[in-house]
Amino acid sequence: MLLKYFYDDSLAHASYLVGCQKSGEAIVIDPGRDVVPYLDAAKANGLRVIGAAETHIHADFVSGARELADRVGATLYLSDEGPSEWKYEYADRYETRLLHDGDTFFVGKVRFEVLHTPGHTPESISYLLTDEGSGANVPMGIFSGDFVFVGSVGRPDLLETAAGIVGSAEFGAQQLFQSVHRFRDLPGHLQVWPAHGAGSACGKGLGAIPSSTVGYERLFNPALQYDDEKSFVAYILADQPETPFYFAMMKRVNKVGPELTRNLPAVGHVPASELAATAAKHLVIDTGAAAEYAESHVPGTINVPASNLVQWAGFFVDYDEPVFLVTDEGAVPAQLRSLRSIGIDNVGGYFDAGEVTAAGLKSESYPSLTPAELKPDIEGGDVTLVDVRATTEFNEGHIAGAEHHFLGTLLREIQLIRTDKPVVAQCLAGGRSAIAASVLQRAGFDVINMKGGYRAWVDEGYSVVRDTASSAV
Repeated sequence: MLLKYFYDDSLAHASYLVGCQKSGEAIVIDPGRDVVPYLDAAKANGLRVIGAAETHIHADFVSGARELADRVGATLYLSDEGPSEWKYEYADRYETRLLHDGDTFFVGKVRFEVLHTPGHTPESISYLLTDEGSGANVPMGIFSGDFVFVGSVGRPDLLETAAGIVGSAEFGAQQLFQSVHRFRDLPGHLQVWPAHGAGSACGKGLGAIPSSTVGYERLFNPALQYDDEKSFVAYILADQPETPFYFAMMKRVNKVGPELTRNLPAVGHVPASELAATAAKHLVIDTGAAAEYAESHVPGTINVPASNLVQWAGFFVDYDEPVFLVTDEGAVPAQLRSLRSIGIDNVGGYFDAGEVTAAGLKSESYPSLTPAELKPDIEGGDVTLVDVRATTEFNEGHIAGAEHHFLGTLLREIQLIRTDKPVVAQCLAGGRSAIAASVLQRAGFDVINMKGGYRAWVDEGYSVVRDTASSAV
């Protein structure tokens, strides 16, 4: 048997190629939209991909299952558990095996057994893997999807916070409690192969190592320590990460069926002379480095550095409207893959960064000042301080007088920020606030980025407020 691990750092997404070397067949578990790495790896190992399996309808990235069915005729293995509104609507267009708890299927001599493990989503399933080709007759591991992570479990509130299904969070947490107890009863030697690692918004406190075992998680995973359902529900619903807006879009896309990449329109070069007019009508994202953007940029654009594109673009982009990029021509394919991984297919074109600079269009800038330089104005009330960190970060400690507007919701809340004073954007270290500064400046604010952010403020020994209601310390 061959087991190959794939990890997309920008999405904190793990997927797996499982192959039977005796039969020359392979299957991909929870594939991402860019399926070329799986096909290349299979070919390099003398295998052909004959299947694509999903643990649930994903909310945080576009699935590559349909892409594999279209490209190589892969059979789809999809959950048929859960209520009718969470069924795969494109399943009947391809060779598909709809799965229920207790079902089994084979890829060569590799056996997969289905466990219904609801909670993160109602249709969530996991796969127990047994390598019968080695003579084993007991499972060696479990593909847990977004059910159990290293050090955590999948959040049960996404159908409520992303899809708007009121009351589903608590019910999902109750289901998750039952699923967790089923997991705890599995043999301790089983390896655990989750679909996400640290940085994913699909749970809280995810570990940064790729795999674990049932026995280890039983001992050290905080979510597995609860025997009382009420206490578990309270724990799992508290302090979850902010839900990206695009999660609702991803659930719909993966349920209906993602557009095949061969059908996506080509993304062409747009002359620099059209940039000002384009920025006046549409969202234009400059993917250059934050420091360079702060020094000089084109008015009306926002800055999301290429390394942060997947993390933040889904918050800012209107999926029904075209978005444009300012970037180096050679970076376009990689950035398109990043955007398309979260379903941003409507890219209207790109402006070459070198041409934009040569055309002299970068007529705007914003300053970055240290906490020491900003402290008198902040404490004197001469500026509006906007803290763009996550809610949990803000509650753990913030600068007195700061307004909290999470970066992801900043565009939607921007009308709540007063316009009669300069605005200081602040995060933990200055990276997120640089993005916020570009968003605020585009909206017409006189903006300053706090260099070094909250961490630099604390390092200077300046006072902060903790837990929003406590006194300064």
